[in-house]
Amino acid sequence: MNDLFEKVPIPKAYMQLAIPVVLGMVASMIYNLADTFFVAQTGNADLVAGIALGSPLFSFMLAVGDIFGLGGSAVISRALGKHDYQKSARVSSFCFYIAIILSLVLTALLLFFEGPILNLLGATNATRPYISDFYRVLVLGSTFIIVSLVPGNIIRTEGLAQFSMIATISGTVLTIILDPLFLFVFNWGASGVAFANVIGYAVNTGLLVLFMRRTKSLSLAPKLAHISHPTFKAVVAVGIPASLTNLTQSFGMMLLNSFLAAYGANAVAAMGIVQKIYMVVMMVMVGFAFGAQPLVGYNYGAKNWSRLKETLHFDLKVEGLYATVVALILIVFAPQLVQLFMNQTAIVSMGTIMLRAMLITTPLVGFILVFTTVFQSVGAGTSALIMALSRQAILLGLAIVILAYFFGLNGIIWAQAVADVLTCLIGWHLYSKAFKNVNLS
Repeated sequence: MNDLFEKVPIPKAYMQLAIPVVLGMVASMIYNLADTFFVAQTGNADLVAGIALGSPLFSFMLAVGDIFGLGGSAVISRALGKHDYQKSARVSSFCFYIAIILSLVLTALLLFFEGPILNLLGATNATRPYISDFYRVLVLGSTFIIVSLVPGNIIRTEGLAQFSMIATISGTVLTIILDPLFLFVFNWGASGVAFANVIGYAVNTGLLVLFMRRTKSLSLAPKLAHISHPTFKAVVAVGIPASLTNLTQSFGMMLLNSFLAAYGANAVAAMGIVQKIYMVVMMVMVGFAFGAQPLVGYNYGAKNWSRLKETLHFDLKVEGLYATVVALILIVFAPQLVQLFMNQTAIVSMGTIMLRAMLITTPLVGFILVFTTVFQSVGAGTSALIMALSRQAILLGLAIVILAYFFGLNGIIWAQAVADVLTCLIGWHLYSKAFKNVNLS
């Protein structure tokens, strides 16, 4: 393990860690596209819109898992860089069991407050039956979704990204098989879509728990599930901003859907399709950024500044090049891509504009991801928090409200691009400031 992080050339080490994560993300991306395709084939815009409105709930669950998945992995990476193997074992065990407890508490709360939460998500009379069915099943299976983020992230700190990939792909393939079966054979509608997701995550989590037994410096032993107060603070100092990145994504989607709802179910359905297509770019970029995290955290913990600098510069190049090439291709073929999912003139026309507006700032989003994951990896909690609150919360919220007032629907569509530009500028400033003393910028 140490050779991979300390001696292997950066491009090779980077790709060895990142490619399995990217492939896992691609598998999830394929499911997202297949899921949207299957649901759209029903021809029911209210069903499509209902599941789109329920998507922030899924993001919320991932965000909760990220508190101890990404927070724990960041602390473990730095501990491994210092060769503190006792600490890595305790942190991994603690994060796993605290995630289980937290998920059970949230399940009870989400079921109890179902009505108000559905209203907050933007449910209407037409979409409520569908989003309700989706919501209940997803909430009942939330433990598998939330807990999967912990072993899925911390196992990569030992360089075992391939095991995380195998678990992710296995769960995703099963979900893709079950999705059309539950939708078209059993006619379970939105409940079937949610149930397929829950089963897939149950398989994913089960495999990850088995793979954890092969690690040398990590543990799931209950007797080790306690950490010091400073270590706990270090975990949540990174985990909460990382969680907020997903939470603010949920907030941004809810706010976007809320403003789009005034323009009818077609506008919400079109944005739901566009968001899934956008994952083609985003999930691969997230895979590269998260794949590099263990390498960044390890070398930061080891104070190997030259290797850390090389890693960060290579990460920025990969993100920028990939984002530019893929975004250009999708911009050109935007109408055909939207049409594949739902061949209705109004939705294709609206979706084409939405997709192109979202893609135009994609290279900047790649840089934002690098800045954010670097802050998480090195424990720069305040900078990570600022990045988490900027793009999908404060700046997007302001952009939607202001641009909607002046430009109506077009303003809402272009709000994300404006938020991306401003967030990238903030990220670059924080990045340059954070690494000024070690000349990494």
